[in-house]
Amino acid sequence: MTARTLSWAGIVRLGLVQTALGAIVVLTTSALNRVMIVELALPATLPGLLVAMHYAVQMMRPRMGYGSDMGGRRTPWIIGGMAVLAIGGTLAAVATAWMATDVTAGIALAVVAFLLVGLGVGAAGTVLLVLLASRTAPERRPAAASIVWIMMIAGFVVTTAVASRLLDPYSPERLVAVCAGVSAAAFVLAVIAVWGVERSVAPQAIERKPAKVPFREALAQVWAEPEARRFTVFVFVSMLAYSAQDLILEPFAGAVFGRTLGESTRLASLQHGGVLLGMIIVAIAGTAFGGHRVAALKIFTIGGCLSAATAMFGLAAAGFIGEAWPLATSYFALGLANGVFAAGAIATMMQLVSRGRESREGVRMGLWGAAQAIAFGLGGLLGAAALDVARLALDSTVSGYAAVFIGDAILFLISAWLALGIARQRAAAMPIPAISGAVER
Repeated sequence: MTARTLSWAGIVRLGLVQTALGAIVVLTTSALNRVMIVELALPATLPGLLVAMHYAVQMMRPRMGYGSDMGGRRTPWIIGGMAVLAIGGTLAAVATAWMATDVTAGIALAVVAFLLVGLGVGAAGTVLLVLLASRTAPERRPAAASIVWIMMIAGFVVTTAVASRLLDPYSPERLVAVCAGVSAAAFVLAVIAVWGVERSVAPQAIERKPAKVPFREALAQVWAEPEARRFTVFVFVSMLAYSAQDLILEPFAGAVFGRTLGESTRLASLQHGGVLLGMIIVAIAGTAFGGHRVAALKIFTIGGCLSAATAMFGLAAAGFIGEAWPLATSYFALGLANGVFAAGAIATMMQLVSRGRESREGVRMGLWGAAQAIAFGLGGLLGAAALDVARLALDSTVSGYAAVFIGDAILFLISAWLALGIARQRAAAMPIPAISGAVER
């Protein structure tokens, strides 16, 4: 018998796909990055460009979502995407090991491998969120959004903890064996987790056989929807602000406050703990609000952005105030705000994916995923570059960091304004049915 919606156990099952995805990604973007720079003494620009490529290729997310819309089934795309990701992760390790004896050949293979990683993440990640949104009861979507994000982070944590022990002492053969083993295990876990879910749980709306239209036309139809278009801009700006912090927060603690490497790492851990707590708050409170979940998500998203802006303004002032500033509290508060807004935004994404022209859920989610990937690819680079320019222009390390933090805070304020506009649009559209194939937007 077909269940009406996903149970909590079913949501956790799909979250395991995100855990598996995170396990492979963290090795290719973290462990291999370190091997290239430290063990192989290659320029840091090389892994930076490879990671940027893995984000850039995710601009194809809308096309992948369109494919799952037209095919009518999501599971093959998730399994296929995980297979491509696992192959890419294994080849990336082989390429890194090969660089020790033939740099040119190794780099050439790494380019192919990281493109495969990006394609796999784009296909599996995009379609998984569409499947989760369409099979989860509306009142559970805020919690479901937080759960799958937290489980992806759990994949990061568990993989790095286990792999760090298996990789010592380093050798190229050990690197390939560990990465191939993690990739294979992650693929098997993902297949077990997603197998049968699509058949056993009914969608939240009647699914009709979609009319075949060219991809460009389908994308244009989604972009013509004011709500989808505005949310795309919100995702890009907010995730740009979120990712711009990544490469400058730990150096800030060392360069301005004189913190040691261990101390700055503990501050980063405190910030990440705040992120997880923020996501848990959204998961619990978003479900508890029940019929008022739309208002709750608006509060979480806008409030999180405003709180993050406040925290960034505080850090901008911290360098001038000095040791009297509660630095640890600021890092935790920033992480908490980031977690709340990010979880609220993801939950909103899951609520909005079915609003608009029917049979375009995959294109819609792909568009938002592409915006996020582009923002993540640019954010760290722009944040670091802006810091270099600001320090040079202002001839002061403290003033340079303050200028970048203020710029980041302004991006969060713009994000809050965009989220407020989306909330107003939704309120105005409440009398209109959530899905309508007859309405041209």
